[in-house]
Amino acid sequence: MRAMILAAGLGMRMRPLTETTPKPMLPIGRKPLLQHHIERLAAAGVRELVINTHWLAEQIETYFGTGETFGVDIEWSRETCCLETGGGVAAALSLLGDEPFILINGDVWTDYPLKTLVEHTLEDTIDAHLVMVENPDHNLQGDFCLSQQMLFLLATTGACERHTFSGLSVLRPRLFETRVLTRLPRVFPLRDILKPAIEQERVTGELYAGLWSDVGTIGRYQSIVAATEV
Repeated sequence: MRAMILAAGLGMRMRPLTETTPKPMLPIGRKPLLQHHIERLAAAGVRELVINTHWLAEQIETYFGTGETFGVDIEWSRETCCLETGGGVAAALSLLGDEPFILINGDVWTDYPLKTLVEHTLEDTIDAHLVMVENPDHNLQGDFCLSQQMLFLLATTGACERHTFSGLSVLRPRLFETRVLTRLPRVFPLRDILKPAIEQERVTGELYAGLWSDVGTIGRYQSIVAATEV
């Protein structure tokens, strides 16, 4: 199974830290954030990785190279402009093959067991499986409803609770075929490609109660660093 790590973001909310260092290269426990993802994927048996880059791309690509030092094989998808989460995956489809792949947002911090995603089997009628988490303070409304392992966009009264997408998922490449049908632009968030699939009941989910954080602000980053130093 292949995996893609999204690492092309500008990290605007984390400036000045990200003015000269791309967010995926910010250190946590003496290693760049991105290195933690790569090593955990390798430990779960995933050897073929695709990583997209944009902001300060040379720093990331030079540090990790082909991935051999880290026990993986990395192919780079460098973007001339930031394509957002959905557009970034769409631009890298030729590197991902035809089989389901793991997608990880490069700016999350979690102890979710990635082996679970490696071993997850998508039914033929399912195009995506998302790991959800309880809503953090910065996203109290949540993203999607989860009921009996199926995701929904809106909750009917008492039917299900809204949870936050963790940034961990298993996707089929065919999910992105709807991009043409729905006339999505070149730059688009992953949510825009997931919505029609959710409406067609082609997306499953699970709720994870373990460690998870979105490393999206300086405050949350500093909290994670402090916790790893204990």
